[in-house]
Amino acid sequence: MTRRLMLAAAVAMVTVMPAMSETAPKDLIFDGGAIAASLSGVPGDPKNGVKVMTTNALGNCVACHMIEALPDVQFPGTIAPPLDGVADRYSEPELRGIVANAKMTFEGSFMPAFYKTDGFIRPGDGYSGKAASGELPPVLTAQQIEDVVAYLMTLKD
Repeated sequence: MTRRLMLAAAVAMVTVMPAMSETAPKDLIFDGGAIAASLSGVPGDPKNGVKVMTTNALGNCVACHMIEALPDVQFPGTIAPPLDGVADRYSEPELRGIVANAKMTFEGSFMPAFYKTDGFIRPGDGYSGKAASGELPPVLTAQQIEDVVAYLMTLKD
């Protein structure tokens, strides 16, 4: 019985460990818009990054950005800069900051903050009185941000 209990405790620690190393949105440190350290403590997976970038319910980056490396994306957006060669224009910390909250780099950007939980303007209160109150969950998880950044780092000219 003691052996099973110890094994269960070990499994629980391994399961919780990645979450313990995540940086919470409110604890982000922006340096000129860049975030130096990984948000999850785990390297990003470019394949998962593509999934996040092309899935409507996740990041859906392709709704605004064109990416020639993803020719099968239907109806790519043209209202934001193309992402081809983005790894030649920005460093990994700069890309992490832009994906987490582009407004910290580009004031007035219409790009959504994907890793933010507070400070939202809630116009719904004025129209329906039903705007959510308090903190909201971030659009993407820390690991999903790292996955997107890992894919973006592959986009070189």
